[in-house]
This record gives sequence, structure tokens and C-alpha cells, in this order.
Amino acid sequence: MTLAALALWTGSAWCQHRISPDNLAPFVPTPEPVVERMLEAAELKPGETLYDLGCGDGRILFTAAQKFGAFAVGVELSAKLVKETTDKANALGLGKQIKVVEGNLLDVNLRPADVVTIYLMRLSNERLKPNLRKQLKPGARVVSHDYEIMGWRPDRVEKIMVHQRAHTIYVYRMPPTE
Repeated sequence: MTLAALALWTGSAWCQHRISPDNLAPFVPTPEPVVERMLEAAELKPGETLYDLGCGDGRILFTAAQKFGAFAVGVELSAKLVKETTDKANALGLGKQIKVVEGNLLDVNLRPADVVTIYLMRLSNERLKPNLRKQLKPGARVVSHDYEIMGWRPDRVEKIMVHQRAHTIYVYRMPPTE
């Protein structure tokens, strides 16, 4: 990829937010087939609680609620995305099943979570790791799209091709194996 093409690509809709100390990753939507595979790999069950950290447009929340019968909580820095996702959940009659919180994912209480999904960069995963270890109950699952959690051995690794791009799904069960 040429430097000019890379500059155009990173400025596109694929990278809608700049990274700052609070913003741990740009908003890059996870393709729907990857979302479904992530939740299947996590073995998400009806009635379980899923937290999506950096939920963006809420696509993981909607799939968790509609197809898996889970209660879904999203954490997002962008007030605009929080409002859009909340409005969509209410319009679909999912307001009691989907909750979206505006805030920094490092400040969220994760104790209620059975499953946590993330699509963050490796350094962001590193910053989040102590919270996951400290707050998640035994048996809770962490599912990371494309970026492993360094120092933890995944219970499961899956590859999926979508639109000629390989995606990797890492599943960790708490407490993590190191």
C-alpha cells in the first residue's frame, strides 16, 4: 500500500476517532459475521450479561440481545454514538435489554459481566488487563477481536475471512492462564 493510499484509508470512515489518553482505539466497526462468530465463540447464553467496551454503533449489543437473548451493556466515549445506539435500542423495543453508558472503559465496573468483548489495540488491552483480572468472576469470558491480550493464553483462537480480510478471535476464560 502506498503512503498516499494509507493516508486516505486512515482518514476514511474506518478510522472515525483519534486516539487520546481516554480514547483507547479508533472506531472501526466489526463486520457482522465476525460479531456473530465472537459471540458464538464466547458461548454467550440467554440471560447472561455482555459488556462491549468501546461499543461504537452498538452492533455487538444488538446481536447479543436479539440473537442470543443476552442483556447487553455498551461503554462508549462518543456522546453521539451513545445517543444513536440508545435511540435505536428504544426504537427496536430493546431498551430494557440494551444499556449504553457514556464513559471511559477503564472506569467501568465489570463485575456483572459474564462476557466482555473488545476490539482495542494491543497497548489498550494491556491497560485494560488489570481491570479484567481484578473484576471479572471465575468463568467469565473475554473475547478480543484481532488483538491478543499479551501474557494470557487464550482458551480458543479462531480465524474468519470476511471481505477478503482475515480476522482473529481470541477467547479467554477467567482466571486467565498465563
